[in-house]
Amino acid sequence: MSTTEVPAVPDSAAPATSTPRRGRGAFRALALRLHFYAGLFVGPFLLIAAVTGGLYAVAPSIESFVNRDLLYVDSRGPQRPLSEQVTAGTAVRPDLALVAVAPAPATGETTRVLFSDPALGESERRAVFVDPVTAHPVGESVVYGSSGALSLRAWVSQLHRHLHLGEPGRLYSELAASWLWLIALAGLALWIRRVWARRQRDSAGWLFVPNLAENERERRLNWHAVVGVWILPMALLLSATGLTWSTYAGADIEKLRENLSWTTPAVETALPGAAAPARTGHADHHSGHPTGHSVPADRVRQLDRVLAAAREAGVTEPAEITIPAADGTAFAVKERRLPGTLTANSAAVDGPTGTVTDRLPYAEWPFMAKMANWGIQLHMGLLFGLPNQLLLLAAAAGLVTVIVRGYLMWWQRRPTRTTGTFALGRPPRRGALRRSAVLAVPVSAAAALIGWFAPVFGLSLLAFLVIDVLVGAVRRVRRAA
Repeated sequence: MSTTEVPAVPDSAAPATSTPRRGRGAFRALALRLHFYAGLFVGPFLLIAAVTGGLYAVAPSIESFVNRDLLYVDSRGPQRPLSEQVTAGTAVRPDLALVAVAPAPATGETTRVLFSDPALGESERRAVFVDPVTAHPVGESVVYGSSGALSLRAWVSQLHRHLHLGEPGRLYSELAASWLWLIALAGLALWIRRVWARRQRDSAGWLFVPNLAENERERRLNWHAVVGVWILPMALLLSATGLTWSTYAGADIEKLRENLSWTTPAVETALPGAAAPARTGHADHHSGHPTGHSVPADRVRQLDRVLAAAREAGVTEPAEITIPAADGTAFAVKERRLPGTLTANSAAVDGPTGTVTDRLPYAEWPFMAKMANWGIQLHMGLLFGLPNQLLLLAAAAGLVTVIVRGYLMWWQRRPTRTTGTFALGRPPRRGALRRSAVLAVPVSAAAALIGWFAPVFGLSLLAFLVIDVLVGAVRRVRRAA
């Protein structure tokens, strides 16, 4: 991930004589220039994403502490029937439409009675928290998304997602996610070459160990590269999963998943002989429920029967029960996205009879749908609890140090003999693609393909190229003059 090892040379620098060396030199020059310019201009967006991502990573633990009064109770003993808990919750908000209930995940935790509130935004619901032992409400709050994030965690999530600027703000996170993987891989290629060329080691282990027997400038480069290698797997995973939530690349990814049958499946809730309702989705959206309906009391009384049937059908982890808005529709019971929950088994249950009409074990999900689900949970800090959150926090801190050291090295590249003028760090040489047609064709094709699939990446790359060409043209005119 070096940006210091090659001094700036004129655009007309002579290429290497042999074709293999020319190709290798052109690839290295291209990787260095991409790493330098992308890191320089995208670095601020990556820095913001890293800082907000670190907060987002530990938000579940912070939420557990800040919202203890809603999430936990001191009552111990047998729980009241789930229908009784829901009745207590609906008494608090009789003005809202009951849509779902999430039974208490463990002893000492509360049950969530969930309502559709037209005053809330997308993917938001109103929750009344009920003590499962006493069936007494303990409070209410807005919850967000499939993980049921409360206000603080939802605020941090939106900060990381779009800086509370709405849809225009999402371009920042998409730009960061689009470039992170390329900057990281280009840096890895440069570091591998440097280690093999300068240390003459034959072990890959030296990629993970900084050489401290160098001057200050070289030590900074070593730490920049080594920390980058340490966090590389997490950086690639966060880049990929982050793009799934983006505006433009995310839409293309969703289309690709649909074409390849990689989308998250869902149980069929239409009962035999009834019109098929909208299928329950996998994402953070909970649409499809009328906002003004009133769930009949007998349907609420069916909840205990429904939960017992779903447990027998394999939905054994803490789950959320979607309550049908009309007759002819089954209850949908699906395991919640909670820390340490690795499955998402689901079942559809006919309320009046307690018959399981459809079931979907997680083992039957398409492989790529499982990978996407686990990747998203890892990104959210929920895959394996606190260790997951600490891993994300460490990766975010590492990325911050890599970015800061990168800017320090850029500053050190500035001409120090110039007096009386403001000087910036010198960029690596240009013209790598012009000197190697063998490299130019596949790189240009790959850039066009990726740019079409991820438009924010493509447009920003095009902007870099235009600026670079203009700067080069101006310098050539000045030299000619």
